[in-house]
Amino acid sequence: MRKPEERLQDILDAIEAIERYVSQGRSAFEDQELVQVWIVHH
Repeated sequence: MRKPEERLQDILDAIEAIERYVSQGRSAFEDQELVQVWIVHH
């Protein structure tokens, strides 16, 4: 089982990656199904 600190780091890493995609704007999100699935998954 992973340590809580490791799980928290995974969450923070996912937030950082999501923020990079979100910065492209709503239309980019709506036009890219793969990005939609990835963001919802994370």
